[in-house]
Amino acid sequence: MCDLQIRINGQHTFFLSERIMSKYSGKLGTIIKREKQRTQNRSSGIEVDDFPGGADGFEQISRFCYENGKIDITVFNVSLLHCCAMFLDISENVSSINLMHQTDSCEPILYIAEACGLIQKLICSLLAKIAQKSDIIFQSVSPSPSSSPETAIPLNCSSRKACSWWYQDMTILSPKIIEKFLKALGSHGSENSNLILTRFLLHYLQTAHCSDGGSTECSSPEYTGLADRAVYGVILIGKTSFSCRALLWVLRIASGFRLSPELRARMEKLIAGMLDQATLDDLLVSGGEDGGVYDVALVLRLIKLFFHYHNNCSIGKMKKVGTLIDKYPREVSPDPNLKISKFLGFAESLPDYARDSFDQVYRAVDIFLESHPSLSFEERSRLCRCLNCQKLSLEACKDLAKNPRIPPRIAVEALSSQPEKLDDCYENSVLNSSSRSFSGCNWYSMFLHSKVGIWNANTSMSSDTQWSVGGVEKEDAKLNLEKIQWRVMEQEKLCNEVKGQMSRMGRHHPRHSKILPRMC
Repeated sequence: MCDLQIRINGQHTFFLSERIMSKYSGKLGTIIKREKQRTQNRSSGIEVDDFPGGADGFEQISRFCYENGKIDITVFNVSLLHCCAMFLDISENVSSINLMHQTDSCEPILYIAEACGLIQKLICSLLAKIAQKSDIIFQSVSPSPSSSPETAIPLNCSSRKACSWWYQDMTILSPKIIEKFLKALGSHGSENSNLILTRFLLHYLQTAHCSDGGSTECSSPEYTGLADRAVYGVILIGKTSFSCRALLWVLRIASGFRLSPELRARMEKLIAGMLDQATLDDLLVSGGEDGGVYDVALVLRLIKLFFHYHNNCSIGKMKKVGTLIDKYPREVSPDPNLKISKFLGFAESLPDYARDSFDQVYRAVDIFLESHPSLSFEERSRLCRCLNCQKLSLEACKDLAKNPRIPPRIAVEALSSQPEKLDDCYENSVLNSSSRSFSGCNWYSMFLHSKVGIWNANTSMSSDTQWSVGGVEKEDAKLNLEKIQWRVMEQEKLCNEVKGQMSRMGRHHPRHSKILPRMC
């Protein structure tokens, strides 16, 4: 059944089976699906332009598909079949019987073509065509197999759009051909100071990464060399031509090709210097270590580099980065694979003078505790030590005191660290609520008692002698009653300790000594 009409290069039309052609060609399958969505499943022809080999090449591909992946491959047609297979994506990603694998033997032809000077002539023709269709300026090029910096071709372009039209066409070439193309333009080794070549290399690498899905081919030395050259060009012109978001994108693409550690370190240093321009979305880079959702280790390195090399920057820039740092932990805290050490790395990386308030840090701590319920008491205490309680707002302090996930002693320290705010709140309570009876115990002591009660309740629930709902024998009831009495005594001791602390604070603040709340 011939239900597919394909017109090749606007000249020849083929009537074929849609099922057979889509079975082997990934590109044709995609085109057919998109065309059906556009025409609402009505049969119509599709256009394929710039097909290598024209009608003859497509006829051989059709025979390959109709013969269940069998075709005679000779020295005369191996190059054509290989190019056609690359164009139509007849690869192992679509079918185990693929033409790309069968025509891999065409690789030695490149060496023969290079020895004959054919590759250099084709590159010269390519450069001439690019120069003809854009305002890129080329000098005369030598057709010799190797070129030196003295005979290299300078590349200039006034419009980015005019320069980028050939980027996609070049993506079908192998990295070896791209390497020779770059040498013809004067780029040797990893040296690259041209913006146009840098943008082209990034486009080429992105296309290779998306099409191969990070396969072993993308980690070959040829691709690694191109990645190093692209990153080298970005480092030289990064601050003037790339935003912080673009630099993070470049690092993510190049990392998929085994970027050299030296260039990675230089790239991260460049990004760290522009960290004040980043947004929260820019830093949410996926693919973290140990199965994490986000690359937290990368962001931690960027923060450390920023404070190492830019410690003397303005307070405004420092606080801008500080605001970003405080937002980031709130987003990554729900990740169950996030370690306490990584979280504390963010919370403790910022100097106190660069942070006006610790409210955002407390919110992040609360989210982390809620997302990691299996943390021990020691781990929760260690996590909460990153809070500067003196820089918590009164509302955050009151919320912390009532939070059952916060260790009680941390809550007591938070409340006792702000006597002035508590005194002002107490004065307002007395003036605005004169009818309220405090009965010798104000709201502050109630917070402390409730917190200690929560602490004891949690301890009781975690012990082996917790209460049963029914059927408890008198012996167990008596034992539990004695334990409760013991906990009440412990509660009174803790209350007396806090009372002593508040009395000593009162002596240091004589203007508030008359309105300090009674503890018990």
